[in-house]
Order: sequence, then C-alpha cells, then structure tokens
Amino acid sequence: MRRAGRGGSAATGALCVLAASVLWGTTGTAATFAPEVGPLAIGALAMGLGGLLQALAAVGPITRHARRIRAQRRTVLLGAASVAVYPLAFYTSMHLAGVAVGTVVSLGTAPVASAVIERVVDGRRLTRRWILAASLGLLGTVLLCLAEATHAADGAGRSPVADTLLGVGLGLVAATTYALYSWAAHRLITQGIPSRAAMGAVFGAGGLLLVPVLPATGAPLVGSWSNAAVGIYMALIPMFAGYALFGWGLAHVPASTATTLSLLEPAVAAVLAVLVVGERLPALGWTGVALVILCLAVLTTPAGDAARPARTTGRDHAGDAAQDDGARDASLTRPLR
Repeated sequence: MRRAGRGGSAATGALCVLAASVLWGTTGTAATFAPEVGPLAIGALAMGLGGLLQALAAVGPITRHARRIRAQRRTVLLGAASVAVYPLAFYTSMHLAGVAVGTVVSLGTAPVASAVIERVVDGRRLTRRWILAASLGLLGTVLLCLAEATHAADGAGRSPVADTLLGVGLGLVAATTYALYSWAAHRLITQGIPSRAAMGAVFGAGGLLLVPVLPATGAPLVGSWSNAAVGIYMALIPMFAGYALFGWGLAHVPASTATTLSLLEPAVAAVLAVLVVGERLPALGWTGVALVILCLAVLTTPAGDAARPARTTGRDHAGDAAQDDGARDASLTRPLR
C-alpha cells in the first residue's frame, strides 16, 4: 500500500512536469510576437520577473525554512547562477537558430547533462529503461537539428548556417544550466526543504541576478502594448505557473527524470513553430518529433516488473532519495536518476 501511494505520487509529479513542459513550449512562439524585443530582454524579463514572483509567493515557506536554506547556500547559489544564465542562452539560441532548433537543443540534451551530474555527484546508476528513452529523445533532437540546418543551408531557412551553429552551441549552454538548476532544486527538496521554498529561493536569487540586464536591454518592452503583453505572458504563465508545476514535480521525481519528461517541450515548440510562426519542418524534423514522443512513452509507460520491490541500496540520500527511487520504480518504471 505504501509503495502504491508513492507510485501515485510519482505519477502526479510526472504529470506536473509534462504540464509545465507544454507551457514552456509556448515561449518561443510567444517571443515571435514581440520581434522588436531582443532575446536578452525577453529572457531577463521572463525568468527574472517569474523568479521574483516565485520568491514572493513562497515568502512564508522560505522564512520558515531559512536556516535549512542557509545551510545549503552553495547549492542555492549554483542553482541561482544557472537560472540567470539559462534564459539568456536559451532565447538567444532560438533567436539565432530558430524556435524549433533552439528549443530542441536546449531541452533535448538536458537529460544527458542531468544524468552526468547525477552520476558524478550523487553516484546514481543509469537504468536500461532511461538509457533507451534518453537515446530516443536525443536522436529525435539530432534529427530536428539536421532538418533545420539543412533547411538553412538550402537558403530557405530564416537563419544562416553560422547563426544556426552558434545557436546550437548556446542551446548546449542552456541545456547544461537547465540540468544544473533542476538538480539544485531537487537536491534542496531531498534535504527536507519544501518545493515552494526550494524553488522560491533558487529562482528568486536567480531573478535578482537578471534584474541588471533589463535596464540595458528592456526598452522595447515598454515600446508597445503588444511587447508588454508578451513579456507579462512569458513571466506569468510559462515561467511562474510553469515552474510552480515543475517544482511540484521535482518533489516526487528526480531531476534527470524531470528533464527527460520535459522533452515534450521541444516537440510542442516545433509544432507551434510550424502552425503559428510559419516555420517549415521537413519530414526528417517530423521524424524527430515522433521520436521525442516515443521517448516519453518509453519513460512513462509502466513495465511488467513495476511491482517488484524497489532497490534502495547504494543511494546517497538514504531517506528521501529512497522514497524517490520507490516512487520512480512503481510509476515511471525506473527511468534513472
């Protein structure tokens, strides 16, 4: 009975991450409705204001758990620095390489970065289920990138090849920082800090680091109502609401599982880029989208051995991590982390 309850909790966490991914998948398309606003301003406003709102909404939990948060200040600072770098790299990547490629690279390679972090820092071993899912997602990412790069090379795309390559590089930076702040938030949660307090501390500090970027880049945001509306939407819906859902998810699934589940975002972004923005995605790109969806299916579909007792030996966090492992085994068929 207890293990079933943890499995249901993990399933709820997975759904929260997937819902957040759908919201995040709208950011690139939303940004195209404010073409005068540069990617640095969009990123600073969206993540900066969204992060400050996270902290404001979590003032009570942060205050009650201030001592624990101070004890984990290095983890908080690492997460905050990653939060500050991520949107600047992410939105510039989309600006240079296109909505589809920028989003796909940033999110598609994050599970690999997350797995490396967990392996090196937490000593967690990869399971065959997670390796299969991550491989499918990474292959889908590569196909989407190849499709967009070929489109650009033929002269039909909106970005030169050099811009596409630079955008891919910044996407890798975004992927690494995304994995880092996801790991940092989950680490705080496993140390007994509630998800609201953990997310509020990490994202609030990251939002403060982004504030200086706005005076230098944000003038176009107040240049028209449409630009301001895009900025407000980005801060409130994908960032504030999306990361609240993501925090709830991290309370029940590991960071590498969450980053793998968030591979839904590039698929959503690619489809919206085609349907709303008007970008063209060749058949190779659609194959990539299908592989990403297959990755999610492999990761979330229960396996026949899901009822076997969870193996909790060799874990770094004996109490909370063991609960996460049991939840993962019962609901997500032990995808990793």
